[in-house]
Amino acid sequence: MNLNSKSIMLTGAATALALTAMTASADELRFWTTEEQPERLARQEQMAADFAAASGHTVEVIPVTESDLGTRATAAFAAGDLPDVIYHPLQYALPWAEDGILDTDAATDVIEGLGADTFAPGALNMAASNGGYASVPVDGWTQMVVYRADKFQEAGLEPPNSYANVIAALEALHNPPEMYGFVAPTKIDESFMSQVLEHVFLANGVSPVGADGVQPLDEAKTIEVLEFYKAIVDASPEGELYWDQSRTLYFSGNAAMIIWSPFILDELAGLRDSAPPTINDDPTSRDLAAATGIVTNFAGPSNADGAAWGDIRYFGISSDAQTDAAMEFVAYSMNEGYGQTLAIAPEGKFPVRRGTAGNPTQFADLWATLDVGVDRKAPLGNLYDAAMIEEIVGGLDVAQRWGVADGQLAAASKIINSMVINRLVREYVDGERDGPATVAALNDAIAAID
Repeated sequence: MNLNSKSIMLTGAATALALTAMTASADELRFWTTEEQPERLARQEQMAADFAAASGHTVEVIPVTESDLGTRATAAFAAGDLPDVIYHPLQYALPWAEDGILDTDAATDVIEGLGADTFAPGALNMAASNGGYASVPVDGWTQMVVYRADKFQEAGLEPPNSYANVIAALEALHNPPEMYGFVAPTKIDESFMSQVLEHVFLANGVSPVGADGVQPLDEAKTIEVLEFYKAIVDASPEGELYWDQSRTLYFSGNAAMIIWSPFILDELAGLRDSAPPTINDDPTSRDLAAATGIVTNFAGPSNADGAAWGDIRYFGISSDAQTDAAMEFVAYSMNEGYGQTLAIAPEGKFPVRRGTAGNPTQFADLWATLDVGVDRKAPLGNLYDAAMIEEIVGGLDVAQRWGVADGQLAAASKIINSMVINRLVREYVDGERDGPATVAALNDAIAAID
């Protein structure tokens, strides 16, 4: 381990003292962030000020619109003018490492200094690069099967953490229009359907990419996926469904299960006036939150371990960075300042670092105390019980995405963005072709994507 990583092995106030002592002169760092909303920027600027007080290094917090991040980084790299640290989504981690935009040694040293075993394995695995890590995982969220735990308990049902358990719940609870068993997305031009389908495919161990790039879908496993998806669509209302209808029907008490992001958590508890639960006459009621359970890891019949669909964000240390100072800033943001990092939007920023070696649950426990909500505020730990909080955070341990493990995220992204899977699955559900013919059509369409 080199001097850089030694500088971040301590925790708490001792870390700040060690960081201050290590560097004789203060550096001015530039930090690009895609969290550009005013309230979120203010939190990051406060953290930067706290870091400056502890280390002597000032940090300029520079907002960058996420859709512009790729082109701006490429241009800055060509000009030799990259910022020191970039907060970026998963999709850039490995490509930027391969292009030389990121200093992977610096990121690896930060992770090892803080303790790789204190990070969620799924988040680390997604950024694994040449024996190290492209970037430092910061936060993330996992897609959830949201379900009426009260109805499941009344019917003696197991949680919907597998295809089989979902099907059993459909048979017991589907009673339209009072209660739909599921609200599955069917609107093929919505990315919401793409995300849900990828989760369902991953759950059964099916991917359109492998180590060598695009690969044919396994017919038997894919037919299992198709049959399951048809079952949840058949238990859904008719029409072009996406996130809006799924949330509306769940909030009105007319859906037993939906798949959604954790950004629903504060809304479920009546903390957002623009999306209130309507299960009763009180739009601020927490009754629906109390009646709700969630599942993050979800398994199909051909993949007993299952999978969680995760979206992870990272701190990248650039190849143009003032390396020691940049490492100090990232380490601080993941340690003393980690509460401020997560507090930017706790409902969508699960802690990928659960704690420290001395207190393995420190940050997970802290996260549960952070306020969520828009029009009203409350800590997640006051809204949901400890077991549900553990399930929410635990999904990051096994979070996956197509192509990540094989270094084929770019190829997988092209396939997802084409939405051919959405279209062909919808045609299967509508009875236009059978399972084997649909798998063949999927393979032809995926192979044709450049």
